[in-house]
Amino acid sequence: MAKPDKVAAVAELREKFSNSSGAVLTEYRGLSVKALKQLRVSLGSEASYAVSKNTLTTIAAREAGLDELTPHLVGPTAIAFIAGDPVLVAKGLRDFARANPQLVIKGGVLDGAFLTSDEVRKLADLESREVLLAKVAGAMQGILQQAISLISAPLSQAARLFAALQAAAEENPSLLAAAPQAAAEEVREPTNEELAAEEIQEPTNEELGAEEIEEPTNEELAAAATAAEPSNAEPAAAVAAEAPVAAAADEETVAEQAPAEPATEAASAADTTAAADAADDK
Repeated sequence: MAKPDKVAAVAELREKFSNSSGAVLTEYRGLSVKALKQLRVSLGSEASYAVSKNTLTTIAAREAGLDELTPHLVGPTAIAFIAGDPVLVAKGLRDFARANPQLVIKGGVLDGAFLTSDEVRKLADLESREVLLAKVAGAMQGILQQAISLISAPLSQAARLFAALQAAAEENPSLLAAAPQAAAEEVREPTNEELAAEEIQEPTNEELGAEEIEEPTNEELAAAATAAEPSNAEPAAAVAAEAPVAAAADEETVAEQAPAEPATEAASAADTTAAADAADDK
């Protein structure tokens, strides 16, 4: 049966694991009580640093759902339960470990996520929450200042313009008298009736029909086709013009062949006489 003091110790550790935003496991072997007291003072209100037994811490971590811590619960263990800025706690442990090498950072947990010793050192290299908030506030202040400048610039320009106009009017009062006259001389905008009267009147359907190109009739198309084709008299005239030329050519051909025909007839007569003489001799 568990002793009441151990049960109370486990309940206390479980409550610290549950209520704190994180915890860092360290090994304090070789550190004196005075050194541990200095470490608690350096952490301040950002974290509570306490030595605990590994057996009780293992039970409390499991009950709090932090089983990842149990492999690191070996050797003399002291836990820094984070109650403030995790970056400041990591910085405090890192700086103390540099001055006191006996302090070993074994790991930790932050918002339910397990951190190795290297990740705890990387967390210490970050800027603290106050510095980050100061940078954010400075950036927001710069943006607000720019917005105020953009808004106030037109107002200041308008004020300077009004002052210049007032000074000019005081020097030359006629400017104020000429202002209404200039306003009266402004170009008057036409009314809706004037605009409607000036609109271009669209032609009616009858006007559009009268302007359409009249198409030719079938008789006109036939007459145009007849005028384009040559008449029968034109080929006859062409043939009549070519007939004398052809007749002259035929006469020349006959004239060239005419002398040859008597010679042929004479030769035939000679042959007949020779044949008759031969018959008489027989």
